[in-house]
Amino acid sequence: MDKKFFPENSPNNNGEIYSVVSPVAAAVLGLVVVFFLFQFVGGFISLAIFGTETSKANLTALRLFTIAGQFLFILLPALVLTRMVYNNVTPIIRFNKPKRWDIPIFAFGLILLFPLLEMFLFLQNALITKLASSSEFFQSMKNLLDELDKIIESSFAKILAVNNSFEFVFVVIVVCVTPAICEEIFFRGYIQKSFEIKLKAKWGIFITALIFGLYHFNPYATIPLTALGLYFGYAVYKSNSIFVVIVLHFLTNFLSTIAFNLLGSDELINSDIEIDGSPMQHLIFFFILLVIFSGFIYFVNRYYKKSEIK
Repeated sequence: MDKKFFPENSPNNNGEIYSVVSPVAAAVLGLVVVFFLFQFVGGFISLAIFGTETSKANLTALRLFTIAGQFLFILLPALVLTRMVYNNVTPIIRFNKPKRWDIPIFAFGLILLFPLLEMFLFLQNALITKLASSSEFFQSMKNLLDELDKIIESSFAKILAVNNSFEFVFVVIVVCVTPAICEEIFFRGYIQKSFEIKLKAKWGIFITALIFGLYHFNPYATIPLTALGLYFGYAVYKSNSIFVVIVLHFLTNFLSTIAFNLLGSDELINSDIEIDGSPMQHLIFFFILLVIFSGFIYFVNRYYKKSEIK
């Protein structure tokens, strides 16, 4: 191989990592390839199979196609590109066994993060509503966002809805297990690690999280999903194990599936949160949650710093 890079910004690396191109170029190439395959090739195949009205498509076939699309157009390119670009797949994807407390620690942080993101969505929607009521421009923008949100909500609602226990298991495989494996190996594995090698770790985490948020094409939830991506990126960086964030991603989608079928909505997917109560009260509550979550991150940093010393 022509080029050699030493990933000094990532903890617990197993020796040198060699690549045939710049890691940043490798990350950009991966994003372009997966975007083209998933959006254009996958979209074309979907159009050929289901036509323009997916609402009338066979639900089982649509769910199976969703699984196939994730594995063929996200996971497979990630693994192939990793093998082609780097000399060793394991340290790039972080196929490392989690330590005893890795998953419990970050799962607890996820519990703290959920209400924080929900409060942010409330404040965001309250601000958008306020701006829309005082400006025709913002009202037209809100109308556009509402239409996009309805399209996304309807497509997810069809896949998430269950009528029996067997269908529930199938839906869990479609929307919880499959994305957790495929998206995390691609984003927090191949993409983030590639950025980490060449850039500072914090920039690798931030860039990957931003792309992750935009990737879902959810106009109202872009910022919360980016924040979730930041947490996932932080968790995989500290634990050095892709399996930790696969579990976190699974838990996020699983709780979303439960919330949708029990409550009829899920704030991380459908951000049409009813605006009630005083925004000031919610703002205070938001900052309280933010302080609590910041304290959690502080103690996590101390815990892993002590672990590195040992």
